[in-house]
Amino acid sequence: MREGVMVVAIVACEIGFWVLLVAGLAARYLLKARALSAVLLVSVPLVDVALLAFSVIDLRRGGEAGVGHALAAVYLGVSVAFGHRMVRWADERFAYRFAGGPPPAGPPAKGTRERAVHERRSWVRHLVAYGIAVLILGLFTLLIGDADRSAALWSVLRVWTVVLVIDGLVSFSYSIRRPL
Repeated sequence: MREGVMVVAIVACEIGFWVLLVAGLAARYLLKARALSAVLLVSVPLVDVALLAFSVIDLRRGGEAGVGHALAAVYLGVSVAFGHRMVRWADERFAYRFAGGPPPAGPPAKGTRERAVHERRSWVRHLVAYGIAVLILGLFTLLIGDADRSAALWSVLRVWTVVLVIDGLVSFSYSIRRPL
């Protein structure tokens, strides 16, 4: 499959994630349709399943492994690691705006112990996303069955590894400035 098709699939899944999320929250807070809201919100992770299935089917049919497949793995890792947090973030804001809920809490104040803990936890989530992406890339490599043909998949990790290390240094710098 052409590389562009995988990128389109990733973009479509990202749009699908947000459409289902907003529709689920709108059903909950605007329409007061709790059952419909539950169905829509439970469907949000199905977008990830669809992207994984699309990627696996493409590779099993002999599709050329490329950056698009690697980005799909990255998307899936980030979605699994941060998805619940993103849903909670959107829910808090929707409840505040449309249902009289409390104002959403921001991150803890800079220079506090709570902020240091918050930053370290965020980095651990980042590490989990990275680990999930590595596992998915491993699955894709096994499906391809040829390390040379799957080399393009792993090229994305070079950049992400640098980003992960920098994020770790920044996140843990909060602990250095403010002891545990």
